[in-house]
Amino acid sequence: MEDLRFVIVTGLSGAGKSEAIRALEDLGHFCVDNLPPALLPKFAELCADAHGGPRRAAAVIDIRGGEFFQDVYQALEQLESAGIAYSILYLEATDEILVRRFKETRRRHPLSGGPAAAGVLEGIHAEREALDGLRGRAHSLIDTSETTAKQLREQLNRIYGGPGGSATLHVVVGSFGFKHGIPMDSDLVLDVRFLPNPNYVEALHEYDGNNPAVAAYVLRWPVSRHFIRRLRNLVLWLLPHYSAEGKAQLSVNIGCTGGRHRSVVVANELAAALHRTRYPVTVHHRDVAKEGSENR
Repeated sequence: MEDLRFVIVTGLSGAGKSEAIRALEDLGHFCVDNLPPALLPKFAELCADAHGGPRRAAAVIDIRGGEFFQDVYQALEQLESAGIAYSILYLEATDEILVRRFKETRRRHPLSGGPAAAGVLEGIHAEREALDGLRGRAHSLIDTSETTAKQLREQLNRIYGGPGGSATLHVVVGSFGFKHGIPMDSDLVLDVRFLPNPNYVEALHEYDGNNPAVAAYVLRWPVSRHFIRRLRNLVLWLLPHYSAEGKAQLSVNIGCTGGRHRSVVVANELAAALHRTRYPVTVHHRDVAKEGSENR
């Protein structure tokens, strides 16, 4: 039991579970799709007891299970009672993206009344409500709204591709603009709109925070340097606690108005500090290339 690395893949229909299970299979997991939750303990036991059997296994459980899905919480309790360690991977996306995906594939949502967009949207809302409790228990939550299949595979490789399939806490440091919305998969959100804004410096306006001159402007102010130092210390203090809790991925998102200047600089500085730790770090600037500049 202790040698088995067991991943439960779940989340919203259309959010990328099929791609996720293929990626886990490529990482050496023995995978089963659409497994009735009541069979989770038995499946895990079979994988653990098989002589020379798989040391990594994954199962997809979701709303397609219909009335069988109601057994999911009892199944998780049985896994825990049997001493089977598991990790829950939850995939989601925005309503707009999910509706678009269903329209493009012409597939019917499991809870919708028909293929029309209105029926799909109603199904999505019902599914979100049904999965809310399971989402709250997830060890890794990934929003695939703006994620390609390749990027999803890269994330899963970082989370589940370690020795023995164990999940090492991976830190994703992101920048974004509040005018474009807060990233849905955020664990920590920091607002840096109080920092001096290079958007109002004519020589810097057209460049983003990856430009050395923009970074130098933001970092020249004592308030910026003090904030970054305190933010770095806070995150470094939190990481071992999140890791001990079993979290596989921590998403730290830094926001300014447009997501082009201050948030990018701060995210880069935080990521540079974390790169010197034992935790793998990825930087993602969501809104840096979007049109429109900061307004205040």
